[in-house]
Amino acid sequence: MAHPGRPPRTRTRISVDVERGVFMISVAAELADMHPQTLRMYEARGLIEPQRSPKGTRLYSQADVERLRRIQEMTTELGLNLAGVERVLELEAQLEGARRRLEQLEARSRRMREELEAELDSVRRSMRGELVPIRHSTAIVRASDVRTPPRSARRIPVERER
Repeated sequence: MAHPGRPPRTRTRISVDVERGVFMISVAAELADMHPQTLRMYEARGLIEPQRSPKGTRLYSQADVERLRRIQEMTTELGLNLAGVERVLELEAQLEGARRRLEQLEARSRRMREELEAELDSVRRSMRGELVPIRHSTAIVRASDVRTPPRSARRIPVERER
């Protein structure tokens, strides 16, 4: 409800990159539902790498908080110890790298197949008048490479559908 004499309220929506460090350790710990000391321990083990402000304050991103929640899930719900969590995260990173590499290879394969098909079409169009079928063969042979049979044998058999 607008109040007389007051300008209308406006809402501003701010979007922040999920990789940008914006949360201090106390806020990140609260969002991940864990103690700040746990975050420091995870950092010491290399499980999380928060960004640092110019003065050295840890700054956690939304992606960091999601990773902390994932670690919490693996330790509490799945019963993994931190060595197990490290291994799972390593394997997930390797799997993601392999998936990206596979996508790159598939894209490259698709491009090469398209180039090959275009080149084959070009060759077929350029040689259309020079190619002749050879009986009982699927080979493509230049007309100049085929010996001309005697006039009596020059009949071309025509197969008709019945």
